[in-house]
Amino acid sequence: MFRVLVQYAVGAVVLLSLGGCGLFRFEPRAPWRDQAERECLNSGLVKITPYVEPAKEIDGPGSCGMVRPLRVSAFADGNVTLTSRAVLACPMLPAVDKWLIETVRPAAQIYFRTEIAELRVGSYACRNQNNRWNGAKSEHSFGNALDVMAFILADGRTITIAKGWRGTRQEQEFLREVFVGSCRVFATVLGPGADPFHYDHFHLDLARHYEGRRICKPILKFDPRIDYSVKRAPMTPRPFEPSRPQPSDVEEQPEDFEGASLQQQPGSRAPMQVAGPGAGSSIGGTGSVGMQGRIETTPLPPLPPLQQQPFNQQPLPGAPGRPNPLGPVATLPPPLPSAPPPRGPLILGTPAPGAAMPPPRPPVMGGLY
Repeated sequence: MFRVLVQYAVGAVVLLSLGGCGLFRFEPRAPWRDQAERECLNSGLVKITPYVEPAKEIDGPGSCGMVRPLRVSAFADGNVTLTSRAVLACPMLPAVDKWLIETVRPAAQIYFRTEIAELRVGSYACRNQNNRWNGAKSEHSFGNALDVMAFILADGRTITIAKGWRGTRQEQEFLREVFVGSCRVFATVLGPGADPFHYDHFHLDLARHYEGRRICKPILKFDPRIDYSVKRAPMTPRPFEPSRPQPSDVEEQPEDFEGASLQQQPGSRAPMQVAGPGAGSSIGGTGSVGMQGRIETTPLPPLPPLQQQPFNQQPLPGAPGRPNPLGPVATLPPPLPSAPPPRGPLILGTPAPGAAMPPPRPPVMGGLY
């Protein structure tokens, strides 16, 4: 008997180990994620430049990954660089650009009389929420989230969330202006005070929550000074300046990002090459920079449509016109006849006969952090 129990225990440990390595997909990727990524890639909103490079598909471990990851070294046409290269899915790039142009840049001009120059960020990481060993996957697992730890201004000053959130009045108001403005763009925004895990950074993601609701924590009593009725012009594209190689991302993961190789492969795009005077520079064979500093861009090639439509066209209850990402709505069988009330002593935790049950909590779609 003891030998049988040992065999079962060993088998369970082996299965759990294999599942942790991503050999079994216990948690499938939500269909809307690939659909949203393909729609963004085919829309032409994101173009390949010296600051945005396409990478090989990341498929796993588990449900982690992206259809076509993008390695980003700068946002807003090269005007806001990154201290370390970020790996993101396509929908995050237009959202971050919009946030930088409409909120971060005006806030830097209002509070510091200068421009925003650089960000210290974290991006893709295949992990659970808050790095716990169990629970739902983080939006970082799908390249659908960005962590911002610090803002670096054009005059060299660095405003970190960890110190600036309770720093000088100027730093506090700048960070709160940026935080409140981010809630206009992203579906989830978490910062200091939301929970113990976000005391030193802003978490921004595009998760899809129940009935399209947004999560913005903590709730601040702050009056923004930015006038959002004023239309902001896009930043002028910045000439590409080759510099020292950047690390892959802020978490210093290996270049293969949990097993999906992003290095040069046979038959893939050639790496960036800086030519001599008069020849210009090229990256991936799609974007180039001439002698006058003009950035030439080429749209990403469109992806073929999915074989199956992942969205059910029937709307969610209470949300007319919105497709249901949970799949087809099945017809439920007729309810079973109610059972007679239990007799005898009550078991701890069992409601008394005839007691009203609390209403079920609505499901929350998508990870929070």
